[in-house]
Amino acid sequence: MSNQKIQVMLVDDHAMMRHGISLLVNNEPDMKVCAEAGDGSEALALLRRNVRVDIVLLDITLKTVPGFEVIKSIHLLLPALPVLFVSMHDEEIYAERALQVGGRGYVSKQETGEVLLIAIREVLQGNIFLSKNMHAKLLRKIKIGHSEPERLIDSLTLSEFEIFHLIGAGHSSQEIAKLLNRSVNTIETHRFNIRSKLNLKDGTDLIHFATQWNLAELRKAMS
Repeated sequence: MSNQKIQVMLVDDHAMMRHGISLLVNNEPDMKVCAEAGDGSEALALLRRNVRVDIVLLDITLKTVPGFEVIKSIHLLLPALPVLFVSMHDEEIYAERALQVGGRGYVSKQETGEVLLIAIREVLQGNIFLSKNMHAKLLRKIKIGHSEPERLIDSLTLSEFEIFHLIGAGHSSQEIAKLLNRSVNTIETHRFNIRSKLNLKDGTDLIHFATQWNLAELRKAMS
């Protein structure tokens, strides 16, 4: 890559966000946005065309398949391709899960453009990129070993958390099953387990809690 520009793919369902990141990346003498996609299916179609991509910047919340599922498909197609998550969601909740699905780092959309550029370079050097606060949190977790979750939401597994997020976005069990390519029975089992872990009485309480949690995340990201 030393004699060629770093080829960056953007996957985000907001055209204005893609435009802003494109301006930032293309202003660097050694970087270029080589492809843009508004959802996971479009991104995979571009990658199947053998377009040279050195790194993918991937949002978590997309209109169709969630980013945590998209990265699985990317790595089935191109296992060595590094993916850096760029999202508006709370890093303390999403960053560790982003690493669990194979992401090479996490950058909040509230960070400066300079931080994003640093993150891209760090990942391409083979490193993991997280904020200093998130690094410290994970190091503490490693040092003390397994501990009780700080919040009930932290007790959810990666699959449960993904389904919880989709419930909050207004999706039914049938829609979630289709999005995640799983059976409705599996989704219903996860819903039951989520309710138990969050101490929720029934499905109505789960929908209300998940919806309010998503709204709170959105307000936090916009504040």
